Amino acid sequence: MPEKLLYLWVDAACIIFPLAFSFHPKILFYRQWKYFLPSCAVSSLLFLVWDHFFTLQHIWSFNPRYITRAYLFSLPVEECLFFICVPYACVFTYYSVSLFVDSARYKQAAKYLAWTLVITLGLTGLLNLPRLYTSITFISLATFLLLLIVKKVTYLPTFFISFLIILVPFFLSNGILTGTGIAEPVVSYNNHYNLGIRMFTIPMEDTFYGMLLILMNVAGFEYLRKTEVPGRRSPK
Repeated sequence: MPEKLLYLWVDAACIIFPLAFSFHPKILFYRQWKYFLPSCAVSSLLFLVWDHFFTLQHIWSFNPRYITRAYLFSLPVEECLFFICVPYACVFTYYSVSLFVDSARYKQAAKYLAWTLVITLGLTGLLNLPRLYTSITFISLATFLLLLIVKKVTYLPTFFISFLIILVPFFLSNGILTGTGIAEPVVSYNNHYNLGIRMFTIPMEDTFYGMLLILMNVAGFEYLRKTEVPGRRSPK
């Protein structure tokens, strides 16, 4: 495989199996595309603006060795595809969990976890305002979680369970992008703007950046499903 296709292959690896299993008769996720696609479009736009700003500020950068060098503004096309492939795989996982796992029993645990994240991330973000990757990511996620708590959404237990599952492919794909097993990282981070804490090669902030991306997609997905079908039961 040519090195310049590496990021494209990571994108493809993230989506290929969820896309194939979207047509499984016990899942039929393709019938949910009308809810997923608008949600993904909105969240992707927000994250692309964020990504563009961080790239211009040299908070992170992309290694030309591993990309095709086709760009949309300041962003490699592979990075733009990331915000489609990863949300698709993650919302597919969330939807599958909602079908097969009775997560209602974890309602109280999910509430405690959500409040713990709101307080911990909010305070950490406020105490590290100059570290823009840390502060913007942590405060944004804390604020969004707080909004969902206030709105008393019922899908947080399902989301947290699915996120635990997602962490496995997250560490594999993001590990490659941050340099695990390859000569140089695909994405490099300026440690002046983060806490400098790495999980293997992955900045700690990436986990919460990913959580926010997925949670926004799930929230939009559930909002559209509920809006179209009044009285529809929420995920277990």
